[in-house]
Amino acid sequence: MNKIKPKLSLFLLIFSILIHNADAQLMKEKINFTYQDTLRGMLNADRSWWDVIHYALKVQPDFRKFTISGSNTITFKIIGNVGERMQIDLQSPMQIDEVYLDNNKVTFFNEGNVWYVRLTKNDLQNISGKRSTKMMHNLHKLTINFHGVPKPALHPPWDGGVVWQKDGNGNPWIGVACQGLGASSWWPCKDHQSDKPDSASIEVRVPDSLMNISNGRLISLTKHADQTSSWKWNVSNPINSYNLTMNVGKYAHWSDTMMGEKGILTIDYYVLENEVEKAKKQFAQTKPMLKAFEYWFGPYPFYEDGYKIIQTSYLGMEHQSAIAYGNNFVNGYKGEDLSKTGQGLKWDFILVHESGHEWYGNNITSKDLADMWIHEGFTNYAECLYMNEVFGKSEANEYIIGLRDNVLNDKPIIGPYNVNTEGSADMYYKASNMLHTIRHVIYNDSIFRNLLRKMNQQYKFGSVTTQEIESFIIQETGKNLKKIFDQYLRTTQIPTLEYFLEQTTEKHRLFYRWSNVIDGFNMPVRLPISLKGYEWVIPDRSWKSIAVIDISNETLGNLLDNNFYIEYKVRKP
Repeated sequence: MNKIKPKLSLFLLIFSILIHNADAQLMKEKINFTYQDTLRGMLNADRSWWDVIHYALKVQPDFRKFTISGSNTITFKIIGNVGERMQIDLQSPMQIDEVYLDNNKVTFFNEGNVWYVRLTKNDLQNISGKRSTKMMHNLHKLTINFHGVPKPALHPPWDGGVVWQKDGNGNPWIGVACQGLGASSWWPCKDHQSDKPDSASIEVRVPDSLMNISNGRLISLTKHADQTSSWKWNVSNPINSYNLTMNVGKYAHWSDTMMGEKGILTIDYYVLENEVEKAKKQFAQTKPMLKAFEYWFGPYPFYEDGYKIIQTSYLGMEHQSAIAYGNNFVNGYKGEDLSKTGQGLKWDFILVHESGHEWYGNNITSKDLADMWIHEGFTNYAECLYMNEVFGKSEANEYIIGLRDNVLNDKPIIGPYNVNTEGSADMYYKASNMLHTIRHVIYNDSIFRNLLRKMNQQYKFGSVTTQEIESFIIQETGKNLKKIFDQYLRTTQIPTLEYFLEQTTEKHRLFYRWSNVIDGFNMPVRLPISLKGYEWVIPDRSWKSIAVIDISNETLGNLLDNNFYIEYKVRKP
């Protein structure tokens, strides 16, 4: 959305429940974090010496018992001084049965949701002895056999886990929504966003009457004597652990292609058998959407793995190359317009939002959950850029501005680091309106588009911090935007431009200043004050004035540029 991260990826908005009752007081809430939070959220000594290269996950879900059993072989590379243990994440009540390091059985123990693989002197000598300047000699395999009852998703995608449902005909319908909660809720891994494997495979064994659709390309379908089949999928690009997914159901399938910026992109659709006609009509939006995103962000990042939409029993998630879709084939967000402008009913919110995450969230990933605005803010703004191409710029602007009524301003957008938690749900609407504001400060869509495309190329398949994204945008635009980022990401204050007109028979002057801003806030704004139209001014906390045309307060108020996410207030000193 995150998976919206609606996941709607995860954190989406509960807002729709809380928004009108929210008490937006500054820093009112204090959260106490535990040692387990730190183990999950930090790259400690037991995680930092090894780098995941490949996951080979095999699972068999049991719909009758709501259990999962399987194995995961982790191919890893040594990147530091080898520690005496490895941290593997697998959340209770899931259990590890056996662990093998390079085919040798090793011991392990657990501490809450963390499992430690002990490395003996012999293990350490074997690992160290195999180290070489050649990468292939520096690779090792850790195979983990596991089983258990994974956390069920009570209200996916927000309250995540494994989704055990039935379709309208009583067939099993299984999915996963675990952003934030983590992939370790159902399989053992290094559950940290900063460490993507270079590739992965996932093999799911299900009854013959069902299909399993996962990420990437189907590379084998094996029939077994017990009337089950193993569907093995391969992902050839780096992928977040929370994005690896299974979708088990009685699906119908059809395929399509699109000529994109990198050539032919395959598009596959999987929906319940009785939903095909509705789905084909609704998914006519797919190609225009992908073309719009390629225009603004550059080529779809995962041509090798293709693009898929898979119908799910829950609302949606941005599973890489396997978008989870559950918006009932209607426009808007479950048939509603989140902007309350009417613009959001022209297109399918879940289709567009979750697909936008292929660029922000899946291609570019935040290292820490605290910086999830990089996923959600840019993807929420992708909706505006999609509208810009398909419906027009004024319609797109109206939509993004309308979303401001959903901003909570309950706490800063950036959350605390190293404890696996996000900041405010304002990572969606407030962060996207910050980007809209920056776009209008730049006031050159060619520059703005080029920086988005370059960003997706420069950080392709990588993980980033807020500071890296800020520095990149500042460098690409040549504008000092640091205080703008600080204001919107790190405080709950919305800048207020105070102004008043002073009119005499001889002169007309506009007085203006910033209030409700941090020290040094220096954002320029456009005001309708000259015969040429709008002029740029750079307010600060002190009153400034400028000669203006003969204009009334009412006319001035009607002409103020609302593309800047600020408040305007008429106020005399």
